[in-house]
Amino acid sequence: MFKKFTVIPAIDLKSGEVVRLMRGDMAQATVYSLEPAAVAKEFEAQGARQIHVVDLDGAIAGKPRNLGAIRAIRDAVSCAIDVSGGLRTIESVRDAFASGASYVAMGSAAILRPELLTRACREFPERVFGSLDIRDGRVAIKGWVESSQLSAAEAMARFRAAGTAAVIVTDISRDGTEKGVDPAAMAGIARSGSLPIIASGGIASLADLAGLASCFNQGIVGAVVGRALYERRFTLVQAMSVSG
Repeated sequence: MFKKFTVIPAIDLKSGEVVRLMRGDMAQATVYSLEPAAVAKEFEAQGARQIHVVDLDGAIAGKPRNLGAIRAIRDAVSCAIDVSGGLRTIESVRDAFASGASYVAMGSAAILRPELLTRACREFPERVFGSLDIRDGRVAIKGWVESSQLSAAEAMARFRAAGTAAVIVTDISRDGTEKGVDPAAMAGIARSGSLPIIASGGIASLADLAGLASCFNQGIVGAVVGRALYERRFTLVQAMSVSG
């Protein structure tokens, strides 16, 4: 699926607007645009092959809340879109695909209802990602509001057993902070689960991306970049050139 290291720009949706959170806190949301489709179009113009779309309201509510914005993004771009947030029933998964998702990412459902993840993988083979959100070494669920007792390795085992195509791994303590990433730790998670992972959380510089890209052969196949792009630390074109 991922032939080379892929930089994936993020669009986080809250009430139909493009925002970024600080460490996953819905009360600390910075609004960057009122037009998600326009943001997606600009990312694609800069060369994006895939866009990571998160329904933040859906993650809290437990069901999709921004399908209209997702449809608008789909209508605006032709690149791949992966969608997450609130996908806790097979109907919600189907709704996300019907709204234009190329892939979906499931997190809470994998922890709370592993049989749902397995069903989704069977119904949509090679189109379902796991979503692993880590806080202090433990898995966070339900929009990062609650913590599970599962370790990262245990969660990765569930994703592998269900048949997910890849896993998006987010370090919540770093997400939205631009404090950098830990490529070695991410590579360790990839090896422990024998699954390709997409790293997310804290990417602040082109050096961060280069470090992750150097671990491609260890299972880090891509990176989700959000705030650093919106704050113009670097452009998507620059990011893609660094990562190859």
